Amino acid sequence: MSRPGQFPGPDWSAVFDSAPDGLVVVDADGLVAAMNRAAVRLTAVPAADAVGRRLEQVLPLEDSRGRSWWQCVAPYTGLAIRTGHPEVELVLPGRGGLLVTAAYHRLAGPRSPVTSVLVALRPTAGRDRLERDRAELVATVAHELRSPLTSVKGFTSTLLAKWEFFTDAQRRLMLETVEADADRVTRLITELLDVARIDSGRLELHRSLVDLPGLVQRHIARLVAGGEAPQRFSLSVVGDLPETWADSDKLEQVFANLLDNAVRHGGGQVAVSVEATSAGTVVTVCDEGAGVPAEAAARVFTKFWRGGRRGGTGLGLYIAKGMVELHDGTIVLARAPGGGAQFRVQLPPGHAPG
Repeated sequence: MSRPGQFPGPDWSAVFDSAPDGLVVVDADGLVAAMNRAAVRLTAVPAADAVGRRLEQVLPLEDSRGRSWWQCVAPYTGLAIRTGHPEVELVLPGRGGLLVTAAYHRLAGPRSPVTSVLVALRPTAGRDRLERDRAELVATVAHELRSPLTSVKGFTSTLLAKWEFFTDAQRRLMLETVEADADRVTRLITELLDVARIDSGRLELHRSLVDLPGLVQRHIARLVAGGEAPQRFSLSVVGDLPETWADSDKLEQVFANLLDNAVRHGGGQVAVSVEATSAGTVVTVCDEGAGVPAEAAARVFTKFWRGGRRGGTGLGLYIAKGMVELHDGTIVLARAPGGGAQFRVQLPPGHAPG
């Protein structure tokens, strides 16, 4: 039988003490039996001072109304079928907010006395950061949707009210603008769905044999058709490229994003190379713009990073990184030989489906 604060063996003790969440073990008498390092850090109460004291003295947690939490939930004398309580934000006087979860152990099952309580503590910083991300996402989406929807509403209302006052050419121009804005909204929704799938691990690959130089060349052709000068782009293929089995649609999103960024923000020439390596294929996209400041380079693949640039949701590079890593590849940012940005995508050959 182990003494309070001790575990059956050194392995259990090491696991308990290194857990990322604060953990407090309480015995059948409501006395603290053990605290791990994270709990000591969060509460500022040394384990030696906590062991043997009552739980409500070590953790005098209060709810939003300033009431003692342990008096409210009464682990030992409260509802006999309760097995714990879900995560709730409470206040530890002098330390601020904590996210608290508790699990009750009843040796003989429901309605039997509580023999031990495990309390888990987490700082609120992670949840606050998540809430800020969600708020920023909502603000970004609202901002990005407002402009195209306002345009769509304006042109359709004008056409419906004054159709006969416009020439065929004017009507066509208005309808083309509406179509372009509808495409913009569709792209935004697609980005949001991709981010949700990446974050939840639900993004799936549908592999086929992919012609990487052809995929890049097709998007260059679309940019040229959209008004970019053909001489602005160069595409080189180095070595005997291996077969690449990948999701063509997702890689098209990756390279479309990199090329669009190079055109919109890079300035000058845009050089793309597709090179065979011992590990597969490397696709490099270089521009001749100002590049990305060194202090911002570590943040370019995070959500909402725009680096002070105008327009966009700041989700494109985050999605590109997620899609490349789903292929077991890597994407890195470096400085291009001409001083601009250089994105280097390493892709393994992959394998045929089935």
